[in-house]
Amino acid sequence: MPHITVASQNPVKLNAAQAAFQQMFPQQRFSVDGVSVPSGAPDQPTSLSETMDGARNRAENAHAARPDSDYWVGIEGGIEDSPLGMTCFARVHVLGRAGLSGLGQTAVFYLPQEVAELVRGDLELGHADDRVFGRDNSKQANGAIGLLTDDLVDREAYYTHAVIMALVPFKNRALNW
Repeated sequence: MPHITVASQNPVKLNAAQAAFQQMFPQQRFSVDGVSVPSGAPDQPTSLSETMDGARNRAENAHAARPDSDYWVGIEGGIEDSPLGMTCFARVHVLGRAGLSGLGQTAVFYLPQEVAELVRGDLELGHADDRVFGRDNSKQANGAIGLLTDDLVDREAYYTHAVIMALVPFKNRALNW
């Protein structure tokens, strides 16, 4: 049974990786575990580039920590401020045993001003969400996207699609990547 190591112990990220692999490769079963590794990015990445670096670093550090796995998944959430408002997204980097890698990204959405102002004041997005929405540890549950959509899209589903995008090269190995 192929083994996936996710560069996190957050159950949302573990479940998203499991769901994505099962959807992309329904004929296989996978075992999944998580490992806490550094991202090399700020606690709250504030650009697409920082977020991409964090996802890649997490996948590489998970590989270093658990070299016997078959796949290593780094998921990094980030925000980016613009004149139109603060956007939220996540990047996913998947490494495979044969040196193949894939990159995915979630959809992008705007954060409400109440949340954006707290993040601009150096509060991590999850803590800002908890304060504005009166929650506790929402980043290990439905996250900002779940809170803002009344769970029409929760954090796990949001990440699952991005992991699926990162698995495209693995699903299509006959093509040149």
